[in-house]
Amino acid sequence: MSVSELIRWIVSLLLKPYVFAPIFFPGIATAFILILLLIWLERKIAAKVQLRYGPLYVSKRFGGILQLVADLLRYLFQEPIIPKNADKIVFILGPILLFGTAYIPTALIPVSGSFVPFRSEVSLLVVIALLSISPLFDLVIGWASNNKFSLIGGLREGYIIVSYEIPLFISTIAIAMLYGTLDLVEIAGQNKWGVLLNPIAALVFLIVTYMSTARFPFEIAEAESEIVMGPYTEYSGILYGLTMGASYVKMYVLSLLFTILFLGGWNPVFWPFTLHPILPGLIMLAKALVVMVIGIFLRAVYPRYRIDHALSIGWKLLLTLSFLAVCYSLLITYLQVVVWV
Repeated sequence: MSVSELIRWIVSLLLKPYVFAPIFFPGIATAFILILLLIWLERKIAAKVQLRYGPLYVSKRFGGILQLVADLLRYLFQEPIIPKNADKIVFILGPILLFGTAYIPTALIPVSGSFVPFRSEVSLLVVIALLSISPLFDLVIGWASNNKFSLIGGLREGYIIVSYEIPLFISTIAIAMLYGTLDLVEIAGQNKWGVLLNPIAALVFLIVTYMSTARFPFEIAEAESEIVMGPYTEYSGILYGLTMGASYVKMYVLSLLFTILFLGGWNPVFWPFTLHPILPGLIMLAKALVVMVIGIFLRAVYPRYRIDHALSIGWKLLLTLSFLAVCYSLLITYLQVVVWV
């Protein structure tokens, strides 16, 4: 095989949906770029709203955006310190598995009707099931650190997990009832805006998105004034970078899922057809980015809830609204059947 043939074979392999999606879009490469962009936006928005200085000392002319590169290099080359009494294997593997399980669902999320890496009739349930795995490693990390602050932070995360997982699943089922399918490709292909079909389910899903990714006011597992950095107190270097990046990756995945379920997926807003094959992915990314920017804006305007307040929201408000969303979907479905008959 000649060099040119080898290059063509590699390029064709990289462009295969089952390779391109996990690696490039919506995979790990796009996720890393978005992490840098979102952290920079979070700092700049908070600085603007709260009238304080943002990152300007590095590349002031460009708004301090190179500060993110400096932070990334610091995390990469900083020595990771492993506590003497920690469970070393679990301590090291915990952040890796936390980040990895948060990233895996990107391989199952379609970005157009013709570019589907892995398709299943129950792909929506598969993505939700995979998303429920990563929070468990916060508990593992808190226990493996052999630190009281880390353990308390992990337990806080455990309480939060239980309070939001059920409303997330119920609200997802509520909107799926109106689409009549659990296939994400078919859902997006119907070109319906779920936020109009069932606004209650959309509200629950959006709040749970920010709650499960520790967006303010739900950044409860980490509380500097009480438990330092919660489960991640003992971490440094790249291991801490992975724990921090995992929440942004999960927010990215949930925002893509919210886009498919409630914002029409990759379908355009202002015209009924796409002009170029790359446009569906860009449209979907733009919609998801709006959802993520709203989430990071909350840091600038909301204080952190107490753990009991957050649990009350999950068990009393979100759970009640999710059941109402199901009842609303049943009513709409019944009325459609009656009208059709």
